[in-house]
Amino acid sequence: MAAPKNRGLGRGLEELFSAVEINASEVSNKEETNTENSTDNSNTNSIMYLDINEIKPNANQPRKRFDDEKIDELAASIETYGVIQPIVLRKSEVGYEIVAGERRWRAARKANLKKVPCILKELTEEENMVISIIENMQREDLNPIEEAEALQQMIERFGLSQEQVSKSVGKSRPYITNALRLLKLPFEVRAYVLEGKLTNGHARAIAGIEDETMQVAVADKAVEQGLSVREVESLAKTIGEPKTKKQSEKRVKSSDVLKVEEELKEVLGTKVCLKHSGNKGKIEIEYYTREDLERLIEFLKNAR
Repeated sequence: MAAPKNRGLGRGLEELFSAVEINASEVSNKEETNTENSTDNSNTNSIMYLDINEIKPNANQPRKRFDDEKIDELAASIETYGVIQPIVLRKSEVGYEIVAGERRWRAARKANLKKVPCILKELTEEENMVISIIENMQREDLNPIEEAEALQQMIERFGLSQEQVSKSVGKSRPYITNALRLLKLPFEVRAYVLEGKLTNGHARAIAGIEDETMQVAVADKAVEQGLSVREVESLAKTIGEPKTKKQSEKRVKSSDVLKVEEELKEVLGTKVCLKHSGNKGKIEIEYYTREDLERLIEFLKNAR
């Protein structure tokens, strides 16, 4: 599917959210007399008071989790001061769909408002999704995993490149790339991020670890011990460092090889290192003095 030409929506987002203050008395006074409650799209920048039950959430809403406590706090504020910022909507087959302001809509329902102030916009599917993402990103409402999933959806659904997504949401290309990397994390790690137990910084540090088992192990440790981002970064760096030759040899030696080394040590009376690979290898015998070397040579001669 070809991507629409309209780009850089991030720069124009402010036009959707004019600083219009509306109090609760205005809502109640206009519920019965409001003449702007019209489906005429020619007046798309006007504030309309629409039946809250005719409004439904955005199917492309990138935010999946809403904090009930914060919704309650906003509902209490709405009961006192009203909905300060209009909800942005677009027409759907039945009623209206939220483009931006689902949190306000949820809180208004809790505050038992019958109608809410809205602005109606004509938007394409892509514009609808981009604006939903931008609003949440600007307000820092999105969980890092939710944000990554939304950006990935833009790429897959509309065939956009990372560069195009970068321009649309007003973020750098490296930002988009790093965000998408989080989707490659194991389920357990992503769950920690979604639950708020790990931050974006934690997740990005863990994403730098190649082995998935180690990613989960580090995530578990970070959550259990309350490690900081810097501590996780340090741990990830240590895991990513190549093992020394001595550590590598110790790791691959089997119990059979260690047993042979021990037997040779008892026979020769000194430390022996057996380096075995497939059907070949070599034996290293240590000596510490000239007399020790002469003793070993004599022993080997007599062993023929």
